[in-house]
Amino acid sequence: MADIPLSLYLHFPWCVRKCPYCDFNSHTLRAEIPEQAYVDALLRDLDFELTETPEPRPLQSIFMGGGTPSLFSAEAIGRLLDAIARRLNFAPDIEITLEANPGTAEAGHFPGYRSAGVNRISMGFQSLDDDMLKRLGRIHGRQEALRAFELARRAGFDNINIDLMYALPDQTARQASADLAAAIALAPEHLSYYQLTLEPNTEFGLRPPPLPDDDTAWAMQEGGVERLASAGYRQYEISAYAQAGRKARHNVNYWTFGDYLGIGAGAHAKRSISTASGLNITRRARHKHPRTYMERSGTAASVQEQHAVPEKDRPFEFLMNALRLNRGFEVELYRQHTGTDWNPTDPAVLSAIEQGWLSTSPTHVRATAQGLNYLNALLGLFLNGAPS
Repeated sequence: MADIPLSLYLHFPWCVRKCPYCDFNSHTLRAEIPEQAYVDALLRDLDFELTETPEPRPLQSIFMGGGTPSLFSAEAIGRLLDAIARRLNFAPDIEITLEANPGTAEAGHFPGYRSAGVNRISMGFQSLDDDMLKRLGRIHGRQEALRAFELARRAGFDNINIDLMYALPDQTARQASADLAAAIALAPEHLSYYQLTLEPNTEFGLRPPPLPDDDTAWAMQEGGVERLASAGYRQYEISAYAQAGRKARHNVNYWTFGDYLGIGAGAHAKRSISTASGLNITRRARHKHPRTYMERSGTAASVQEQHAVPEKDRPFEFLMNALRLNRGFEVELYRQHTGTDWNPTDPAVLSAIEQGWLSTSPTHVRATAQGLNYLNALLGLFLNGAPS
């Protein structure tokens, strides 16, 4: 589908240590990383994906996430990106992001990543308070985080995101405010500011730490929005804030129901294919365990799950992502990405408007400020059938 943008997600599954709140597909490193073998597996996987369904669209973005991609050498990242460029066309302004853990930011890594073609770094600070970092099980401290940021700047990176969490164990509103102020003082181009949530099957989920109450967490969120706005960061998604022209294009493509190839252990993918009978949308996920993934890479056996997205489910999947954006979405985009027309007289739409959660025009739909605050309730209106 020429109208639907295409991105590429690459998953690197290893971490020095598993954080107690993390429910991503990450595995504690118990030996040396098999860099060469894993990059080879990624490329076999990509070749299989493209042989099965050739892809003429240029890549708008590449995101290397994890796990901890910064455990890999600059040479490995460079070899990977060069090989991808031989297989897929890159948009002239392609965004190439690499997630970096400050605790694994070697002095020589950032210049090498820059030379390899990475043009955006996403740093997982989570906090700049040493006590909070210990509570979160992080392997870095405040000074390591500040040093990593400085090294990335020296290497020439002019597009850096900082991940920062609030409502941490026993955190006060004053501590959260000080944390955010310290991050803003670094002047990153982008900030992801989000609340710690307790996920099932994590250490925190099984043994919950004492967290701030709902009122305190709400005050942290509201205070954070105000502080970020006053510092020139525009909120464009529930937890994403950017300086002018610095939105994360990879994430925006995801939130607007764009397509993305997913390569690597546990990676997820979504692709849309036009056929004579209409639009076919397929989701698939790779095997999560690195060894299993590497053994099966390049074959259909590397895919653990795959399903076609039924036409009736597409509108809700679209809304579940697009309504997170402050700007909402264009009605035409809804049609292009779901294959159905937006129905402004649908009972769920009328109910959302009546409750002050949704704003619509003939060409545009967005959640109001109140709707963003009560997004789960807003989406609940569409659970039994989105407008079509």
